Amino acid sequence: MRDTYHEELDALSDRLIEMTRLARHAIARATTALLDADLSAAQEVISGDEEINRLDEEIEVSAFDLMARQQPVATDLRAIITSLHMAGDLERMGDHAVHIAKIARRRHPDSAIPAELRSIVLEMGHQAELLVIKAGEVVANRDAETALELDADDDRMDKLRRKLLRRILDPNWEHGVEATMDVTLAGRFYERFGDHAVHVADNLVYMVTGEKPKDFEPEA
Repeated sequence: MRDTYHEELDALSDRLIEMTRLARHAIARATTALLDADLSAAQEVISGDEEINRLDEEIEVSAFDLMARQQPVATDLRAIITSLHMAGDLERMGDHAVHIAKIARRRHPDSAIPAELRSIVLEMGHQAELLVIKAGEVVANRDAETALELDADDDRMDKLRRKLLRRILDPNWEHGVEATMDVTLAGRFYERFGDHAVHVADNLVYMVTGEKPKDFEPEA
């Protein structure tokens, strides 16, 4: 019975890792859709979000079932609760990728991103991928020390968004209201994607150590 119980706990982590993989694919394809006006990539992200949602629902059902049947305490209860939080963040990461894809679909066959901003948005897309890859690795390895690094990694995303905003607020900006809205929203969705990756890492720290990230001090 206990072997089955721990297999079910491990299955929660397996689903979370799969969600990070799907979220990475979604944000990569959403970036392609946005920059290349690729309608098929946009549709792939939008339809693919169903799988992320399905995994989120599976984790929720399994978590509540485990709590009802096993009445876990201490470490096991913490693992279940934090898995629920992480799944919620990963589900929202998928949603942000969908929002970016919908911007691309709305402007098709044109690109929503003016040419002079493409390099910034491309870098934001790459940074989003790096963040979710790292989040998946810390979940897979239960690596609390590496998880602490994501907050600093996310600073790069925040700087890129500020750079984007400075460009569209420049008096020489000449692309109109529509492009301003598209770029502003896209930047916000990338930033929120990164924020949720940090939340995943923070929850992993709590799962492994029982401490909040600000209170956890890695061994020297």
